[in-house]
Amino acid sequence: MALQRNQKDATFDYLLRMKDDGAIAASAAAEVSSVAKILDMGAQRFDGRVLVDITACEVADGDEEYRIMVQGSTSSTFASGVWNLGALQLGDSTVSQETVDTAATRHQEIAFTNEVNGTLYRYIRVYTFVAGTVATGINYTANLVQKA
Repeated sequence: MALQRNQKDATFDYLLRMKDDGAIAASAAAEVSSVAKILDMGAQRFDGRVLVDITACEVADGDEEYRIMVQGSTSSTFASGVWNLGALQLGDSTVSQETVDTAATRHQEIAFTNEVNGTLYRYIRVYTFVAGTVATGINYTANLVQKA
């Protein structure tokens, strides 16, 4: 008998890795190999998912908040025209509005489209917002996949 599970599998190309392993203790744009990762999705609508694998999440002080966002921009440098296309709200349950603290978990998904109200956000990145009393922060990887 095969083991059933409620998890979608997805294949991703390493070139579509949005964030590699590494702790985040302050708000910042995601990096791969210590370089900011920005993807050009072209001049068309793109529907996708970012798979987030959380390996550690600090919630020791009871006020830690982490928001992992897929952001789009009309600027290739994100200097202007930035829009949050989708997000995960994580951290201590008092700030995440959930009944349990965030723990290490596999494949949380952020579904998004790069077109909002007729505006195409051609460039995308992952951004982590961090608030509260944070020492070690959150550690995760993020990978872009086509929406299945």
